[in-house]
Amino acid sequence: MSAARLPVPAARWAAIRLFAMDVDGVLTDGTVLISSDGTEAKSFSILDGMGLRRLDQAGIATAWISGRPSLATTARATELKIPHLIQGRVDKLVALRELADRLGLSAAQCAYMGDDVIDTPAIAWAGVGIAPPEAMPCALAAAACITVRPAGRGAVREVCEHLLAARVAPSQP
Repeated sequence: MSAARLPVPAARWAAIRLFAMDVDGVLTDGTVLISSDGTEAKSFSILDGMGLRRLDQAGIATAWISGRPSLATTARATELKIPHLIQGRVDKLVALRELADRLGLSAAQCAYMGDDVIDTPAIAWAGVGIAPPEAMPCALAAAACITVRPAGRGAVREVCEHLLAARVAPSQP
């Protein structure tokens, strides 16, 4: 586990307009079930899904950036109406920056959550970089925020709640 961090200031959470994240190890616990016929299954948290829907209703865009294509990921993203689904990209920082540029957003307006070495540059670049507690040490070191809840079990919802709370928090002088 990495050293304790100071809380991310509310103003940094309030600036976020895009919450992008990895899938396996963030939205799931990192387990991929492969059947003998080659079909794949993943377990996604309903808590996380509700948080992502609430962000959409609050006007915060969401994106999933996965290093591997997956029909299970596509199905869940479709169900949740995730507007930006990027699969098969191991260059997470490049993918995130391309999306931010397309949306007219700066790094300070983006949050990124990841758990592994290929996520680390995007975590470090984003205005708020986030990792779940069981992430690899490089991702934990790059993150400004480490969730209390584990990946696939409400970690994304925890971030959604920070983002939503910052949107309704009174302005600080």
